[in-house]
Amino acid sequence: MRRKGFLFSLAAQSAATATTAGGARASDDAADLIVRGATIHSVDPRRPSPEAFAVREGRFIEVGSLEAALRHAGSRTRVLDLSGRTVLPGLIDSHLHLMGVGLDLQHVDLTHAATLEEVVRRTLAYAATSPDAWLLGDGWDQNLWPGGAFPTHDSLSAVLPSRPVVLTRVDGHALLANAKAMQLAGIDAATKEPPGGRIVHDAAGQPTGVFIDNAMLLIERAIPAATPEQLHRAALAAIRECHRCGITAIGEARTSASHLAVLEKMGESGELDLRVYAMLGDDPELLGRWFAQGPRAGAYDDRLWVRAVKMYVDGALGSRGAALLAPYDDDAGNRGLLLAPQEHVRDVCMRALASGFQACTHAIGDRGNRVVLDAYEAALAARPTHDHRFRVEHAQVLSPQDIPRFAKLGIIPSMQATHQISDMAWARQRLGPERVRGAYAWRSLLDTGVIIPNGTDAPVEPVNSLRTFHASIARQDEHNLPAAGWYPEQRMTRDEALKSMTIWGAHGTFRENVIGSIAAGKHADFVVMDRDWLAIVPEDVMETKILATYLGGEQVYDAATDRSAMRSRASRRGGCCGRSA
Repeated sequence: MRRKGFLFSLAAQSAATATTAGGARASDDAADLIVRGATIHSVDPRRPSPEAFAVREGRFIEVGSLEAALRHAGSRTRVLDLSGRTVLPGLIDSHLHLMGVGLDLQHVDLTHAATLEEVVRRTLAYAATSPDAWLLGDGWDQNLWPGGAFPTHDSLSAVLPSRPVVLTRVDGHALLANAKAMQLAGIDAATKEPPGGRIVHDAAGQPTGVFIDNAMLLIERAIPAATPEQLHRAALAAIRECHRCGITAIGEARTSASHLAVLEKMGESGELDLRVYAMLGDDPELLGRWFAQGPRAGAYDDRLWVRAVKMYVDGALGSRGAALLAPYDDDAGNRGLLLAPQEHVRDVCMRALASGFQACTHAIGDRGNRVVLDAYEAALAARPTHDHRFRVEHAQVLSPQDIPRFAKLGIIPSMQATHQISDMAWARQRLGPERVRGAYAWRSLLDTGVIIPNGTDAPVEPVNSLRTFHASIARQDEHNLPAAGWYPEQRMTRDEALKSMTIWGAHGTFRENVIGSIAAGKHADFVVMDRDWLAIVPEDVMETKILATYLGGEQVYDAATDRSAMRSRASRRGGCCGRSA
């Protein structure tokens, strides 16, 4: 819920005052809020380091000198003196699964489980307290286990023989189901693999319980759908997580009809305290309805936009489902999975162009990226469109000859910096010493003139803006890795990293005129931090504390009164209130 006029405690205890000087403006013309004293990075090239800014009715009305800002003071103006603090524009996560984050908070957390045995122990402990008929979890990663092999269901089925269990891999592109879940889904040795999916079998031909990419649907169709009430709770929880990390706007990467209905209701009730750019899932009925009625821009005071389509063309690198031009170095004969043919992507893109929608397509492998680029090129040749801003989501592994095509075609690579630090321990094994140089290639892309909207892909990665910025400038995680980073020549500059989390994210969602920088006329979305990311050494970035988050001039997060950080699963994964234990 919005908390009107609520000042974050640190400022209130220091020098927040109400201006009452003579000659003050009339209250209906005065600013509601003036912020001064902080190091302000506006991400506006016209006034990159203003002394202060003034806010009225949810928008910045003055950004510049302290003297100019104070001219807007009135008898009811609140003045925040943030001496020693840093203020940034509200951060934008360009690729996040909002409902997934919220639902994830209610599932068993398997992040960083070091063995399959630990996965089983955590799931069994969760089962003892969960009233749900189906036990759901996520976050396991076999690359962290001795041997790195995919799990089998046997030990899980042995301890939970009568309750269905479905545990999703960390990247969301594979799952482990126990015997009861497979039974309820009607899976046996004779079940055929769907196109773009793989059922892993043992030597005797029996399913091991691991289902990859489109084969996951065979299990997921048996899981009861979340109710609107559950989705509402999930959305509220996810929004709180975003606020804790200074995130005020997101690109919602694949929105279903049921998810959109919940967001609409929250917009109507005033609960949607996040600027959501919804990418419609690749569902024929959903797309048909929206293509017929056209995009929706800026509903509920720019809280909800519906003007993009999200498709999938391949799987993920960790589960060897990413589509590669040549076989995996550690799995000879396997070139990954294409989840949709090039013709499908092209046809949806042409319909999107005709209806005023943006196309966004998941592509991780070099073959997957080439398929998407070829499909985009064909669609744009058939229907030339100015300023289409088509996006490739992830653009994770690129052939050298495809890197210049992004700029040539006007395609935006929407990337997630933390995927690199999560994957670097094993990515070279998957790709080999030459092909890996085209992986997570931020510098190579930036040097062609494109922008990179950054994000987390949460819940695949934590909702953690600290980790995103640190990964972008250091290409290393925060634990025991060389200072030089992983292929350090691909690092972003600090200025680029900040833009990737603000104005570039706004541009990637057609919102650069309303958010993404601290500039007069834009929504007054900003975040207050205890240190300056553009000045501190990289290793101190992860020690940053987000002190307050403002949306439309109203405070939606206050670190001093936040107790969720102590309980939040995001804290265990790496939260935004300082380094996690």
